[in-house]
Amino acid sequence: MNHNALKETFRQGRSAIGTFVKFSDPAAVEILALAGFDFFVLDTEHVAMDRQELVHILRAAEAFGITPIVRVRENNQVEILQNLDLGYLGVQVPNVDTPEDAKRLVESVKYIPAGNRGLSPSVRACRYGTLPVAEYIERANAETLVVSHCETVECVKNLDEILKIDGIDVIFIGPMDLSQSMGIPGQTADPRLKAMIGEISEKVMRSGKILGTTAGSPEAARELMQKGVSYILLSSDQGMMMNWARTAIRAIRETV
Repeated sequence: MNHNALKETFRQGRSAIGTFVKFSDPAAVEILALAGFDFFVLDTEHVAMDRQELVHILRAAEAFGITPIVRVRENNQVEILQNLDLGYLGVQVPNVDTPEDAKRLVESVKYIPAGNRGLSPSVRACRYGTLPVAEYIERANAETLVVSHCETVECVKNLDEILKIDGIDVIFIGPMDLSQSMGIPGQTADPRLKAMIGEISEKVMRSGKILGTTAGSPEAARELMQKGVSYILLSSDQGMMMNWARTAIRAIRETV
């Protein structure tokens, strides 16, 4: 189990910048690390990847010094277990809408006494059985980052109770899914959505947990940092490629 530099960043009271990774080529992660990103979230919720691809991406992250987080498809114990056993240093989990959901998430991530994650010392995260089991359990419980999505009206209603659950590190606001849950899909500028995001943000920061969300631009990321948001996902590898390419092509064609 490797040291989680991202958790250390938060302990020091600093913000971190990451991005969603949707390409399965490990080179994408290597490039992001060289560009200076603190972490990435491998998006297995929206992109199909096999286990071998997940391992290759993880190896690239470890070689180039960027913290690997994985967004799983659902709040499912086996799903979480299989990703963490590979060696990912955190999970980002969608649809955590109730205190019961939050408890199940923590129990799936943590070994005893904090949870009931299945134990197999032969897995990659335990360096194929070469780490003492007690040491591995202690390190895994301490180093693994738990990111819980808040992206539905139901979650907002239950947020006070969810914030009481020990083991949740980050509450991540998903603006797009939240807008859909409110019946205004994609309308991220709607005052009702902004008000709800403000309510979530205030409660999370008051609780002492880390607040996370997305940023569509460097300017938006800076603004979030100034507001106290520590876990910031700037676009995605696909999004950055598309935005730069479209901007470049337009600029070229406008001058011809």
